[in-house]
Amino acid sequence: MVKKEKRTKKIRKKLLHKYRLVVLNENTFEERFSFKLNRLNVFVFSTVFTVLLIALTTLIIAFTPLREYIPGYSSTKLKKKATLLHYKTDSLQRVISINEQYLASIQKVLTGDVKTVDFNKDSIVEAAKLEASTIDLNPSAADSLLREKVFQEDKYNPLAENSELNFVLYSPLKGTITEAYNPKEKHYAVDVVATTNTPVKSTADGTVIFAEWTTETGYVIIVKHRNNLISVYKHNGTLTKEQGELVKAGEVIATIGNTGEFTTGPHLHFELWSDGYPINPTNFIDFD
Repeated sequence: MVKKEKRTKKIRKKLLHKYRLVVLNENTFEERFSFKLNRLNVFVFSTVFTVLLIALTTLIIAFTPLREYIPGYSSTKLKKKATLLHYKTDSLQRVISINEQYLASIQKVLTGDVKTVDFNKDSIVEAAKLEASTIDLNPSAADSLLREKVFQEDKYNPLAENSELNFVLYSPLKGTITEAYNPKEKHYAVDVVATTNTPVKSTADGTVIFAEWTTETGYVIIVKHRNNLISVYKHNGTLTKEQGELVKAGEVIATIGNTGEFTTGPHLHFELWSDGYPINPTNFIDFD
């Protein structure tokens, strides 16, 4: 027991015995710096440093691209390519399977290996009549109320086709007509002079089906109205509506400008088309 205590004290003395580490200048033996340490401190410091080094190395390998340079780890790009090729291979296998089934069915037709099925057409017709006769096709009360509600909502819908409603065209702007409608010279429009930035209004309710820049006619906007009527507005300075938007009659859709190669000054080139044929806008609109 005494020997064991002596041995413990001896080991503790070795671990806790202090040493001084001194750094000297080799030429002058001047002391640069020094600090005290013991074996226990050195052991603890070495252990902590080793653990931190292992943890840092593990993090670098696990969460940085550097792991790709370590033998045994695959590249991220290689994984993505392998996954993409797997999907493509699966898709190609499905396409091949479908083509094989299609070619097999064609081969059966060409070789005459097709089974025919005989059935009584009259019995099918009679069964369909019997099934239809057992179905009550009369509208229910809820269905009748829904039909009436939808009818009332669509009654005043400007986009619904209703030839009984009066169709009024508004003037896109007021101004002087410098070039009239002349189909013989293939001028299917009227040119109306106005000052720059004058608002251009939609001639009727409709949907914008084109609103883009063109080289020859500058900013162009085309609106589709009811009754297969289309209005075209060319040489605009700016457009205030985009393709797909709904517009109301008299709503500003553009401004007067002088854009495009074929322009001769600030004016509006206005066209009207009905069922694919040009019509004279002055027959329906007063520009003065």
